[in-house]
This record gives sequence, structure tokens and C-alpha cells, in this order.
Amino acid sequence: MVSRKRCLILGLTAFLWVELNAQDEDQSGKCRLLGKFNLTGYVEAKNHSVVIGGLFPIHSRTIPVDDPDGEPISALCEGFNFRGFRWMKTMIHTIKEINERKDILPNHTLGYQIFDTCYTVSKTIESTFTFLTGQEEYQPNIRNSTGKYLVGIIGAGGSSLSVAALRILSLSRMPQIGYTSSCPILSDKHQFPSYYRTIPSDKIQSEAMVNLIQHFGWVWVGAIAADDEYGKYGVKTFKEKMRSAHLCVAFSETIPKVYSNEKMQNAVKAVKSSTARVVVLFTSDIDLSPFVLEMAHHNITGRTWIASEAWITSALIAKPEYFPYFGGTIGFAIPRTVIPGLKEFLYDVHPSKDPNDVLTIEFWQTAFNCTWPNSSVPYNVDHRVNMTGKEDRLYDMSDQLCTGEEKLEDLKNTYLDVSQLRITNNVRQAVYAMAYALDRLSRCDITEEEKAYIKCSQIPDYDPSDLTVYLRHLGFTTHDGRKMQFDGVGDLEIGYYDILNWQIDNAGEIAFVKVGEYKFQESSFELVLPKNSTLFWNTESSRLPDSVCTTLCPPGTRKGILHGKPHCCFDCIPCADGYVSKKEGQRECDPCGEDDWSNAQRNKCVPKEVEFLAYEEALGFTLVILSILGALVVLAVIVVYVIHRHTPLVKANDRELSFLIQMSLLITVLSSLLFIGKPLTWSCMARQVTLALGFCLCLSSILGKTISLFFAYRISISKTRLISMHPVIRKLTVLVCVLGEIGVCSAYLVLEPPRVFKNIEPQNVKIIFECNEGSIAFLCSIFGFDVLLALLCFLTTFVARQLPDNYYEGKCITFAMLVFFIVWISFVPAYLSTKGKFKVAVELFAILASSYGLLGCIFLPKCFIILLRPKRNTDETVGGRVPTVDRSIQLTSASVSSELNSTTVSTVLDE
Repeated sequence: MVSRKRCLILGLTAFLWVELNAQDEDQSGKCRLLGKFNLTGYVEAKNHSVVIGGLFPIHSRTIPVDDPDGEPISALCEGFNFRGFRWMKTMIHTIKEINERKDILPNHTLGYQIFDTCYTVSKTIESTFTFLTGQEEYQPNIRNSTGKYLVGIIGAGGSSLSVAALRILSLSRMPQIGYTSSCPILSDKHQFPSYYRTIPSDKIQSEAMVNLIQHFGWVWVGAIAADDEYGKYGVKTFKEKMRSAHLCVAFSETIPKVYSNEKMQNAVKAVKSSTARVVVLFTSDIDLSPFVLEMAHHNITGRTWIASEAWITSALIAKPEYFPYFGGTIGFAIPRTVIPGLKEFLYDVHPSKDPNDVLTIEFWQTAFNCTWPNSSVPYNVDHRVNMTGKEDRLYDMSDQLCTGEEKLEDLKNTYLDVSQLRITNNVRQAVYAMAYALDRLSRCDITEEEKAYIKCSQIPDYDPSDLTVYLRHLGFTTHDGRKMQFDGVGDLEIGYYDILNWQIDNAGEIAFVKVGEYKFQESSFELVLPKNSTLFWNTESSRLPDSVCTTLCPPGTRKGILHGKPHCCFDCIPCADGYVSKKEGQRECDPCGEDDWSNAQRNKCVPKEVEFLAYEEALGFTLVILSILGALVVLAVIVVYVIHRHTPLVKANDRELSFLIQMSLLITVLSSLLFIGKPLTWSCMARQVTLALGFCLCLSSILGKTISLFFAYRISISKTRLISMHPVIRKLTVLVCVLGEIGVCSAYLVLEPPRVFKNIEPQNVKIIFECNEGSIAFLCSIFGFDVLLALLCFLTTFVARQLPDNYYEGKCITFAMLVFFIVWISFVPAYLSTKGKFKVAVELFAILASSYGLLGCIFLPKCFIILLRPKRNTDETVGGRVPTVDRSIQLTSASVSSELNSTTVSTVLDE
């Protein structure tokens, strides 16, 4: 495969530049060159052991010229690049420095052969072929163009240029060390097995950019890239990192390598129309220059630019007139350093030293805006189509002649600016890496395992692939104490970026202010931005800009998906009831706890409104007053009965049972107080039981009275004989009923007692404190027994209602039982149809109404007679004692009661 590729390249070379003239062969039978590449550069190979090649963008572009005969012509270059010229001079200075050292290659010296790539792929390929085949030999001879052994290439000043050169150099495994080519594809050892670089890969830079974006809280960022490998692969990696971080790229445009108004306007339109206020620029300074002019032409301001290392410190872009548009730019730069002796070497340049040095002459002419005498070197050439669509002149010669007396000290340009030696230092380290690898090769400095498949070689007798073994995992310490270490794919294992911010200094010039660092080591990364760093933001408020598709949803809302748009664009939807979002930008609302509810703004959970029948509210207070009033009335009745306990009306029909009824009514009226207030465990257990026992005592006592009336009625209608019986029978009836009720209540409280219950079902916004009554079966049994007693009371007294008397107690009890039933029958639907505290209030009204009904119907008539009609409270009026054997006398309820009370035991027997 390698042989086929090599043949293809050689065949291509022969087709383009070499033609075998079979008809005009000379005596030696060798072919001749029909043309030469228009290449400029420097070479020094004599008296040196080996040669290191160099590729630098000393010019920024080529001049397209077509030959009338249709023959291909090697293009000329224009646009002198001071930065690239300084890089080239740095390589020469570094090689001279290494040659003077005795600890590196003590028995060998290094030469150099350097070409200008003009920042184009075509010139890079021409230079690469020249490295391998030369332009003077009659027959191609790989890696021998200067007559010296070519050990490797330093270059080529850009990712696209490096890729183009490597496609050729990789065929013979010729080592190439890049100083500014950071494209991630160059880490692919299957395609580029002999490539190494002293600049971090764009994978690291993309990771650093995303970390910086996250640090400042930006989520909606635009991206613009150069239309080459550096830009395309850089933005591709950047997008992948953005997706991994759940951030969004608002737009992605390219800057054309060859000016295209349509493509350039697309990029401008994207920046102008997008809501993204932060834009990443993955491009070189040369490619970026037309775009900067467009930004100024359209007066687009208020953007924050994130710069890649290729242009962050470029003097071509960092001009004061561009600051209104690009001020506040923040980006990543190779660490700055000071190179000993470089400044003096850069100043040691003059056209008079070598009249054939066209690059130095062009440098002088461009720097001092003059024309060197007797020189045909073009001055300040620019053939790009400008924004008006016009093309500049081919050659523009200055009318002012250079005198040679011009002083470099008066210049202020990139070439002589040694305050920002960043990429320049990468050039230096690339040369040193090549030298250290050669030194290791000369000493056979490899491991025992490597010696098994690699033989020790000697300079210059070695295969190109041998040197890559010594470059792999090469590590050395630089002059400023930093560690330089290659990993298995030729990338740097350890290093850091400076984070720079464009600001204006006191002199009105753009200053590159270091505001932080981004450190990387193998797979670990660290963004260091001190809090006291002073950053300049190019915004109206001079504050940190926002760059979002949609402003973060405020607390109380959540993000809603917009179909067809990135996830950074969303609607803000209010949280549902019972859900809150406390922070900005929450994707989901958080549910409140069981005892909490969302406030009106949905940004905070607040305790739910607690509902129960409280003493303080009007309804509860009214019921308390009614309960206390009822208790006082009952106590008043008791007092009346106690005072008049010896009167006939009080003694009629069992005085003791009357007192029991009064006490039970007092219990039932006061038991309603247990239903008011916040339910507690003890109150839940006590209230229903107390109520049930109170009604049981009341109804069983009434039943004792109605039995007496029932017997009296039976005597009156059946003419039977009344037999004396003891009154304790009625007390035993009460006792048995109450004990039975106590037994059921005790089982209820032991087995399934009531408990406090937080009811949130009726209204989520409220917590209704109520009592869970536990077992419904037990509850029904308790109150069912009371209902049974009430029914028996009603039936017995209803049967005896026709018993004649001046004061007939049977009618009062009958009416009392009717009131009791009416109240509780009405209670059932009302109770079931209400919720919360009103449910308790309904029950309390039923308790009080039934208690008041029993009290009023049974005792109010008697108290009326006792207090207001005392003359009627006599034995004759109430009903005297009559002989029971005299069947001609009609019995009254009072006489029956008196008779029964005065005898031991009474009973009715059939004759």
C-alpha cells in the first residue's frame, strides 16, 4: 500500500513539473526540469550533519495568475505576515542555539531549509515536494534536496497546511512537529503516524471553551469557523462538548478561505439576527481579518467573542479601531514566555546583508513604507476583492525609497513585539523536540523492549521511521522550567492555557490581560478564574452578558419543551397546585410535602391551612356558648329539683331517675366541648364514648320512667290488680343498660380506638384535622344501642299517652322522643353532605338540639309548675294515693307513681 502511494505521489510530481524529453535526450540520458516552483525561504545546509525543514506562513495568500498558454504556473505570494516571519526567525535562532550547546548532539550540527507556505495548501505541497525531491537535481532523490539528510519538518503553520504536508510525508514516515496545528484529526495515528505537536489539541481547547461557557452561565452560543480543517474539526469537537454539557449552539457558520460575499454575508446575518450574545470563533487571524472588517462595516456591537488560540493575541486583529466591535474578547492562549537572546536576533536584520534575501527586503519595505533601491520585490501587494467588489492593483510600488538608515527601534509591529511570545515559543520547543529525539537516536536511548524490534542507528544513516520511536513519549524541560511531554498519539500530556481578556490600556492600545488559566494533565482539567480578576465586558452596562435563547424561567415556573427547537429554547409554564420551583430554570416542579402547599407564586411550600372547629372562630364560639348555656340550664333545673325535692311533683314517678336524667343531660351537653378545638388522641377517644354513655344513661333512665307509665296504663285498661314491687327494679334497668354500654365502649377503645386523622382529600390546600372513628361496627353498635333505648322509650310512653292526669308526664316524654328522633333523623343526611369543620358543627347542633329537646320537653313543664304555679304542686292536684283494689277509681300517672314509690314492689297480674 505504501509503495502504491509513493508511486502515485511521484507520478503526480512528474506529471506536473517534470517531463521526460525523449526526443531531446542529452548525452547522459537524464531528464530535465521544465519549470520550478516560485518558493521563497532560507537554507543553510553546508557543514552540517543533518537538515531540519521548516514551513511558515510568511505571506498570507497567493496571487492567482493564469498562463495564456494554459500551462500551470506556480503562484506568487502577497500580504507580508510579520508574525510568520518572526516564527521563521525563531527557528533559525533556536537551531543556532542548539548548535552552540555541548549537551545536545555534541558531535553533530543542525542545518535548516525553510519555505514560505503563503498560508495556502498549494504552496505547502510545493514546499513538501521540494523538501523531498529538490529543484536542482535531474533525477528525484527522496529526502536529499540540499545534499544533506532531511531529518524532519517543523510546521506547517496551520492545521490544513499540516494535513496537506502529512499526506505526502507520512508515506515515508518522515517526522513532522507542528507548532500551531491543533486540529484533532492530527491525533489519528492511522492517518498520520509520524506527527507530533507542541500545541494542545483542539479537543482540550474545546473542553476549555465549554467549561468557560458554563462558568459564566451561558447556554446559547454561536459558532463561526474557518473553512478548513482547523475550523471545521474545531467546531465539530466544540459542538460535541456542548451537547455533552447540555448546552446549545445557536448557529454555526463558516468564513470562506477565498472571499465569497454570499458566504460572508451569511455569517454576518447569523451574528446579527441571533439572540446569542456570545460567539465562538475557531479561525486563524488571517482568515478572520475579512470577517472583522464586515463586523465594523455593519456596526455590529454588543457581542462577546470567545477566541481560539490562533487569533487571541494577533496584532492583525487586535487593533484599537476594532475594539468597539471586539473589545472584551475572552479566549485561550499558549502560555507566554521570554526567550533569551531572541530579541537581539530579531533586530539583527537588514537588507544590505544579502541583496538576494527577498524576504528581508520585503519585510523592510513593508515595515518602513518605502521601496528598496534597485529591487523588484513588490511592495504591499493586496489582490483580494474588497467589500465593494473591486480588485486592487497587481503591484503597488512606494514612491519613497528606503535609505537603509531606518531604525527598527522605531517600529511597532508584530515582528519585534517579544512581549507575547506564545506560538513563537511553540516553534522553539518543536525544534528542541526534534533535536532531543536526534540526540536520543545518536545515543540509542531506548528501552530493552524497544531494542527487540528497533536496531540502534547512527546519524545520518537511519530510516525516517526510527526517529518517531524516539519522539514517542519524549519528555524534556524547557528553558523556563516547564515540562514538555508527548503522549502516545503525539499530543501534549500536560500543560495549560492562559485565559486572556481584551482591554484598553492607558495608551489606547489593546492589552491582553491574563485573567485565569486552564490546566490540563492527561484526563484531568481545571479552570482557574480568580474572583478578583478584572474582566472587561463589551456591553452597555459593562456587566457580564447574558446569552440565552429563552431567559431562565423564574421561580414558580418550569421549562416547557418547544417542539422542533433546541432544548435551550423553551416556554415557562407555571407550576401546578401543590408543586413549586424554588430556583431559576428548573426543568420540573418539586412536589410539596404532605403538610405543605404551594403559595400563590408557586415558589415556596408553605404550611397548609389547618382546618378544625376552633374555639376562636364564630361558629365554634357560638357552640361553646350554647353548650355552656345548656349546662347552666341543666344545673338550674337540678337546683330547682333539689330545693323542691320533697314536693309531690318532684317525687312523682321516681325522683332519683329524674336526677339521673338531669345528670346525663349535663354530660351530653358538656361532651360537645370535646368536639371543639384541635383534635387530639385523647379527645378523639373520649368524645364519642362520652356522648354515647351520656345518652345511654339518659335514655335508660327515661325508659325506667316509661315502664312505670306503661304499667299504669295497663292497670287502667285491663282492670288488673296492682301488686307492690320494689323501685330498685327501675334502677337495675338503668344499671344494666349503662354497664352494657360501658362494655361495648371499652372493647371499642381497646381494639380499634379512634385516632387523629389529617384529611387532605376534600381540599388539597387544607389539612382537615378530624377524628378517624376507627371501627364503624363498634361505633354503630354503641349508638345503635342508644337508638334501641330511645325506640323502647317512645313505644312504651306512646302506648301510655292516653292515661288521664292533671299533669301527664307520658305526653311530655312522647313529645321529647319525637323531638329526639326528628333531630337525629335530620342529622344523618346533613352530616353526610358536609365536610371538615362543618361536619363536626352539624353533629354538635344535633347533640345540643336533642339535649335541649329532652330537657325542655321533660323538665320545663314541671319547673313551670314548681316555680310559677306552686298551688298546683299538691297531692290532690298531682294525684293522690288510691287503693289499688278499688277498681272504680280511675288512676292517674301521678297517683300510680306515688303508689309505686310508697310500696315496696308493684306488679300487674292478670286475674
